[in-house]
Amino acid sequence: MRVAIIGGGIIGCLTALFLKQRGADPVILERGRTGMEASWAGAGILCPIQPWLYPDAFTHLVQASLKMYPALQDFLLTETGISMQWYRSGMLIPFFEEDQSDHEQAAFRWSQRFAWSAERLSPVACRQHEPCLTEQGLRSACYWPDVAQLRNPRLLKAVRAVLETYKVSIREDCNVDGLLRRGEQVCGVTMGQQRLEADAVLLACGSWSGLFARRIGFSLPVRPVKGQIVLLKGNQMHIHHIIKHDRVYLVPRLDGRVLVGASMEDNGFRRGNTVSGVHALLDALMRIAPGLADLEIEQQWMGFRPGSPDGMPFIGPVEQYPGLWVATGHYRNGVALAPITAEIVTRMMLQQGDMPVDVTPFAVDRNIRVNHITGYPVNEQH
Repeated sequence: MRVAIIGGGIIGCLTALFLKQRGADPVILERGRTGMEASWAGAGILCPIQPWLYPDAFTHLVQASLKMYPALQDFLLTETGISMQWYRSGMLIPFFEEDQSDHEQAAFRWSQRFAWSAERLSPVACRQHEPCLTEQGLRSACYWPDVAQLRNPRLLKAVRAVLETYKVSIREDCNVDGLLRRGEQVCGVTMGQQRLEADAVLLACGSWSGLFARRIGFSLPVRPVKGQIVLLKGNQMHIHHIIKHDRVYLVPRLDGRVLVGASMEDNGFRRGNTVSGVHALLDALMRIAPGLADLEIEQQWMGFRPGSPDGMPFIGPVEQYPGLWVATGHYRNGVALAPITAEIVTRMMLQQGDMPVDVTPFAVDRNIRVNHITGYPVNEQH
């Protein structure tokens, strides 16, 4: 079975790997360079941001995906010798006097409901965990010790190396502009005057998925949500856990660097870092973690998250286009959800095995009503 995969991000690449392992013939078609958009730009936090805002189905999807990472890490390390630096750094969620108390309560209620290991820390205990935090207005913290992280570029490098070992075809600088169809059935893609026949097509091109869907004639409400990140350089580990506040997150790396992220901007495909975006991140850092003030600014970058109106991904077939499948709209959780998304799509396409979770809530044609997570109008045409 030949599968044309539109998009060479982590979800497209992992799906290609899983398909190849099961005997299919995937072809990755990437408009630029493999893995160099949102998959590369993300911070590698393997935990949903504010999961209590999502439906239960989303939590089940996340939990199933996170369970796959230890085995994936071992597999990639064995096959390539490349470590993605997956490890459990834990996550600290501090709450200050000006923060909404309902978020603190919701974090612990969610932890209890889903048996997510959690500790409630006093201000003193919180600063014992992370001395860089300010004492001013610190009310408490929720500590999730089992939260893990990874280095996105290393993950992508390892997956790319495995794909090359498995001789998976990867075509870069390849602009897919349409579908081939025989009657109602999708049977490949077009790239200008070129044609590629395939038994199935997977649309997994992140923030550009909505544009492609509109071009071929169906609605897929995915749009870019820009995120800016600042990288700080240190010669030792200045923080030991991911620190996640409503205004900023801080991610420690084993080499002493700290990622400061990330803005959420709805301004289309406007590239580049901005003074206002970087200033907002650093201002938030100074307010909650002044102990990091002396670290050197090493680099800034940005990426376009593929946002959906309800913050939930689209995974599954497009009913009006038999043979076309979708895996996109993962918003801030693309890396965390990549393994389970690839597994689901692979099983669906090859009709092999039961679904590991209920996928109905992520259907392409679902009725979207909630828009409080990404915060843009549900019915807006784009």
